[in-house]
Amino acid sequence: MANLQLSKHVPPEAADGIWLECIETGETYAPFDGVRYTSDADGLLEVRYAEYPTFDAFSGSGVWRYAAALPFDDGVSLPEGATPLYYAPRLENDIGVRTLRIKHEGMNPTGSFKDRGMTVGVRVAQELGVERLVCASTGNTSAALAAYGARAGMETLVLLPAGKVAAGKVAQASLHGARILEVDGNFDDCLDIVRDLADRGEAYLLNSLNPFRLEGQKTIGHEILERHYRDEGRFPDRIVLPVGNAGNTSALYKTFRELVASGALTPEEVPKLTGVQAEGAAPIVEAIESDEPVRRWDEVETKATAIRIGNPVNAPKAVPGIRETNGTAVAVSDREITQAQRDLAGEGIGVEPASAASVAGLRKLRKQDIVQSDEDVVCLTTGHLLKDPDAAAVAGNDPEPVPNDTDAVLAHVSEE
Repeated sequence: MANLQLSKHVPPEAADGIWLECIETGETYAPFDGVRYTSDADGLLEVRYAEYPTFDAFSGSGVWRYAAALPFDDGVSLPEGATPLYYAPRLENDIGVRTLRIKHEGMNPTGSFKDRGMTVGVRVAQELGVERLVCASTGNTSAALAAYGARAGMETLVLLPAGKVAAGKVAQASLHGARILEVDGNFDDCLDIVRDLADRGEAYLLNSLNPFRLEGQKTIGHEILERHYRDEGRFPDRIVLPVGNAGNTSALYKTFRELVASGALTPEEVPKLTGVQAEGAAPIVEAIESDEPVRRWDEVETKATAIRIGNPVNAPKAVPGIRETNGTAVAVSDREITQAQRDLAGEGIGVEPASAASVAGLRKLRKQDIVQSDEDVVCLTTGHLLKDPDAAAVAGNDPEPVPNDTDAVLAHVSEE
């Protein structure tokens, strides 16, 4: 776990103890002196701080409870965060781990974890004085950006792959007033266009390529660690999460490194990051299994639309996070995802298909004896069931027609 350490050198570019740093070259940049998404060498950036707080520094609730670990004291908020960490006793027993908890990010204001990133990202847009926001999306990002852009009174553009986004997510973006542009291509094509628009200065990009967006998402890790320790008296051994663009994997890895830097967490207490992708869109799994760089998949397909991504932009951050925490990555079939969605629903936890990938992956890894029976595991579910009601209807029970008569209804439900 050598890469868990963060440099404590504060460069002259720092403003109020905050700066941007390239993960590849170490180049540093002022945080709010103009719009910047990548380094001069086109490397990914991370936000760095002169000081990293311990758990004692946090107060309040939700994302902004962790303001001491964020660039601002508050943001454009609905509010977001403080999502439940459910027990799932039947699943825990069936899969066969010491404890299983479900962190349900679908309980955020727009129904997904994306709200955590937008509360910080849109606040940064205000600081920079930009007028138009833009994102590429498989659905959840567009819904969150539209809502937070509306809250801030800012123009919002969202680019979606035509015919590939669940109707519930398109409806959210539409109602919140975003301009929806449907592209004849996949998500990665949309992101290529969005990056070009951003490079031309036409809009402020709020995909997870933007390092400030991941600052909000890293609070998922803070909440998991705090709540798990309060309930169980120890930190979880493993966090299993769906992987699309790999923003959450990157953000959680950053959470752990910052807490190690503060002394709040020892390297031995860092949970193993375990990524799950659909078999039809699994470039990170391929890289982990082959020990090779991530290769862009030009053709991707899965019913888990939120992770139907073939070129995860945060792979250079996420892959080291998986490896340095002694985690792993696994691909699961659409059938396994649907079954996990049903299993979660049986515990009263309603999630969209991509969310259920985490549980499907845990089950597969447990059967392979990669996850051990004495582990404390948290599965992250990223979006609400109602994000994709059509998929929920297919996975659930069919309606049963009955006569307009009480005795007939009783007779029907009594049938085997």
